[in-house]
Amino acid sequence: MNESVRVPAALAGERVDSAVALLTGWSRADVQTLLSQHAVLVDGATVSKSHRLREGEVIELLEEPAPAVPPQPEPDVDVPVRYEDADVVVVAKPAGLVVHPGAGNDTGTLVHGLLARYPEIATVGDRFRPGIVHRLDRETSGLLVVARSERAYDNLVEQLGAHTVERRYGALVWGHLATARGMIDAPIGRSEARRTRMAVRDAGRPARTGYEVHETFETPICSRLECRLETGRTHQIRVHLTAIGHPVVGDGTYGGLRDSIALSRPFLHAAVLGFVHPVSGENLRFKEPLPDELEDVLAALRADAR
Repeated sequence: MNESVRVPAALAGERVDSAVALLTGWSRADVQTLLSQHAVLVDGATVSKSHRLREGEVIELLEEPAPAVPPQPEPDVDVPVRYEDADVVVVAKPAGLVVHPGAGNDTGTLVHGLLARYPEIATVGDRFRPGIVHRLDRETSGLLVVARSERAYDNLVEQLGAHTVERRYGALVWGHLATARGMIDAPIGRSEARRTRMAVRDAGRPARTGYEVHETFETPICSRLECRLETGRTHQIRVHLTAIGHPVVGDGTYGGLRDSIALSRPFLHAAVLGFVHPVSGENLRFKEPLPDELEDVLAALRADAR
């Protein structure tokens, strides 16, 4: 949960607990709990539930109330499956689909669709995000593995914790990198300036992203990369590439929106996923081609280069 809202004139003078309840639809009791947990900030600072808001202040929502009930099956949510067996499912998540329920996304998530197709996952892992062992950002497309059994869940979590799961992403970034390949090794934590964002910080958690340049363009100046995750921090690739001066094209959160390439989502795609099958021990590896909207961007860049 990383959202912020600027206080409008209509809410000036309101108590923060009341205003957040009005803006989100959450109960005041839930908001007060979040305030006590320092999960609601005003202009970057913790406040009491009785704090009176001023027009222009920024309310930051860092967490969300615990769901009242676990998610229910929704057959209308499409789940593009690339592999399935009794223990795991590999899906190709489209951009725009949220992985699991959260504030503002009580329905219509990947989890809701998975429950309709694989009802047994309801008891696997966290009951509010059943089967989920790792995530992709809403606007990132690509491959995701989901556990169908408890034994698979435990093993996949262990593999992710040991950094042995292969995760490679296709990305288009602004500018030309100084080296054709490299490793960005920089800790990531919540930004002190904007608490709804992540940033490279000395006090953050260790994070490593490898990259290799596969293609460069001159008009506009940008580069197509393959990025390899060695850790899995929130927004890791986007934050690391921005930190070295090469934000992901289309990434409005981290400075990647520019008129010369019209793209309404970050050019970031989970293209390769490899892991050891948690039961059979077989090495599994999957590849997912770029979705059309990203392939079209590359096609236009290549046409301009001719």
